[in-house]
Amino acid sequence: QVQLVESGGGLVQPGGSLRLSCTASGFTFSMYAMTWYRQAPGKEREFVAVISNSRSNTNYADSVKGRFTISRDNVKNTVYLQMNSLKPEDTAVYYCKTFKEGIEYWGQGTQVTVSS
Repeated sequence: QVQLVESGGGLVQPGGSLRLSCTASGFTFSMYAMTWYRQAPGKEREFVAVISNSRSNTNYADSVKGRFTISRDNVKNTVYLQMNSLKPEDTAVYYCKTFKEGIEYWGQGTQVTVSS
């Protein structure tokens, strides 16, 4: 079955960096776009970044443009989110998601906390 497992979250100071990973299994990873979302306490889940299956197209939320980079390794079945210049407002649980044959699949999330 489809499984998405995020990792790499943690506590970081403002201005710092983190790299999140999402490792996929149970489907042909290279055929599907992958998306990162996040959800801060008391807020709705929001789109962060998406990458096409071929890695040729990416798109970002305005709030993270120029600071975050999404990438993927279709050999390792993993999508990454490199987060630089982190701000306290980036604090959230970060989720990866794929959409396959009409069904959304989500990981369990990884907590990112930006605080001094």
